[in-house]
Amino acid sequence: MGDLRFDGRVAVITGAGRGLGRAYALLLASKGAKVVVDDPGVGLRGEGADGGPAEAVVKEIAAAGGEAVACTESVATAAGGRAVIESALDRYGRIDVLIHNAGIHRPAPLAEMPYEDFEAVLDVHLRGAFHVVRPAFPHMCEAGYGRVVLTSSIGGLYGNHGVADYAAAKAGVIGLSNVVALEGAAAGVKCNVVVPAAVTRMAEGIDTSAYPPMDPGLAAPAVGWLAHESCSITGEMLVTIAGRVARAFIAETPGVHRPSWTIEQVGERMAEIRDTAAPWVLPIVPSGHNDHIRDSFAMAAAQPTHED
Repeated sequence: MGDLRFDGRVAVITGAGRGLGRAYALLLASKGAKVVVDDPGVGLRGEGADGGPAEAVVKEIAAAGGEAVACTESVATAAGGRAVIESALDRYGRIDVLIHNAGIHRPAPLAEMPYEDFEAVLDVHLRGAFHVVRPAFPHMCEAGYGRVVLTSSIGGLYGNHGVADYAAAKAGVIGLSNVVALEGAAAGVKCNVVVPAAVTRMAEGIDTSAYPPMDPGLAAPAVGWLAHESCSITGEMLVTIAGRVARAFIAETPGVHRPSWTIEQVGERMAEIRDTAAPWVLPIVPSGHNDHIRDSFAMAAAQPTHED
């Protein structure tokens, strides 16, 4: 495989002023992409504003011979999301790659989490994803090409203490990505989820002294491949942590069919219901939703109408 470049491509990256987003912006720009570096420069909790981080990344890209423009709009509102995409269209006349990485962090125990914190985190992580995907998607479909990378987390996959807001948002991103992948497939638009881990300011308060190398740059190549025209997958999730790249996926057990159930029968057959020996892995594209229904109906049709 030759050098994978982004010459002629325009990439919009949210949350690109620091951490993972900065690493993605620097990598794609070094490979020839024109990059919109979006970052309002807020604090970790989403407060304040500072155009410095986005401008600093643009200067860093320019110093290395690349091309980029700063945007300080917030993805937390629909108007802000539209403005982010319009900054690419106004400056470069197109959008080929959208990487939604922006995020804030407001941890609290579930029983104490303020409602406003829950909403604020969803505004940036989940609604923010929609706020940039919604205006970008029609342009990509019209062009017959697009690469969308949305960001989830192991918190969204597996949960964690004190992050109900973050976990809910990151799980929701997976559902959004699946729909983008399905509706974009016919138009050459691919959408995948990255589940990255790196030591950034999100790790404030955590003792990372015993961690292996987890620089944001270590996660960037997986995102770069998902954003590249050679990306061969859609509707999938790639995990990247401490140099490990893996696929995460949702599966079902075949389960057990009965023409009718009692509560007691569910309990009695729980071991069979939970048996993971032969899992169903249903690809999102072209038809995981339909395959799920078809295979479930087929199991029902194959069973006798009465069962003791």
